[in-house]
Amino acid sequence: MTKTNFTKEIYFFIVITLFQSLAMSAQEMSFEEYNPKSTLVVPGKEIKRAKFPFIDVHSHQRDMSVKKLTSLLADMDNLNEGIMINLSGGSGASLKKKIENINKSYPNRFAVFANVDFEGADGADWGKKAAAQLEEDVKNGAKGLKVFKSLGLRNKDINGNRLAIDDPRLDPIWAKCGELGIPVLIHAADPKPFWEDMNSDNERWLELKTHPRRKRTDTDPAPWEQIIKEQHNVFKKHPKTKFINAHMGWYANNLAKLGTLLDEMPNMYVGIAAVIAELGRQPQNARAFFIKYQDRILFGKDSWKPEEFPTYFRVLESNDEYFPYYKKYHAFWAMYGLNLPDEVLKKVYYKNALNIVPGLDRSLFE
Repeated sequence: MTKTNFTKEIYFFIVITLFQSLAMSAQEMSFEEYNPKSTLVVPGKEIKRAKFPFIDVHSHQRDMSVKKLTSLLADMDNLNEGIMINLSGGSGASLKKKIENINKSYPNRFAVFANVDFEGADGADWGKKAAAQLEEDVKNGAKGLKVFKSLGLRNKDINGNRLAIDDPRLDPIWAKCGELGIPVLIHAADPKPFWEDMNSDNERWLELKTHPRRKRTDTDPAPWEQIIKEQHNVFKKHPKTKFINAHMGWYANNLAKLGTLLDEMPNMYVGIAAVIAELGRQPQNARAFFIKYQDRILFGKDSWKPEEFPTYFRVLESNDEYFPYYKKYHAFWAMYGLNLPDEVLKKVYYKNALNIVPGLDRSLFE
């Protein structure tokens, strides 16, 4: 073999090896990286503005300065959002300041729910004092009570034990809400797959891989079923109090079960915040559910990202097929529209909230 031929063979060997390496690299692409664009061509388009004005019953805003409210209002008007309910109102002086800012700027466009700090609960008097503070917060303008998932997951009583949602020391708080005629919007636990084995069968595997702190077990801090049951125990024990079960109570993937729960607990309502992906993959089933329980469902988004609202509008309003969701780790599947009737849409968007949350400006929706 001549030196020239040998050099050519080495060159071709290197080129072939390189191409093989690139091919292998493509084949070994991780699931996180694989996010193909659909080649499907079907009718439909993005809906950037809701068909009817809506009330977002599930928003979180730390900054409620007049400057921030003005900035929020511009995006709200673009979306056709009539009223934003900030669930992160706090309590006492901080809540009072937020409401003062609202009243001197846009009193009919924003509302605030109060919060209770459940950490260190101790004895019957603790619940009575917390209920008294809540009553003061309502006098100062709070429209409801928001309970974060820390109750049931992280909050401990004065002895360092997990504080159960149905702990009797908390009963004065739930009773006070019924007495005052304000709703309780409560988030309990998280999606059930967070408690399941993190393997190829777990539908939330990607979310747990990218957000490992969300993983739970039956001892960290308790079984999922137990936490959810504690929540339902409170609903049943306080029938005069209206409860808005955040994230559809984590049963948006099992609407038959959720319907049974709604039938059992007439004082329970559900918000759709952060679970639109579950609804968008079962359009016929979800449409029937929305029509049947049209008086019990409220619109909410959770994280304030105006660019994500159009997916909610499109799922609720259109009959479009196979359009993308905005967050792969929540849902790696496509969405379909429910094409809800106008009267159902109006109830979900604003009528149900007006009937449950006291003191909202109805003239915005006439």
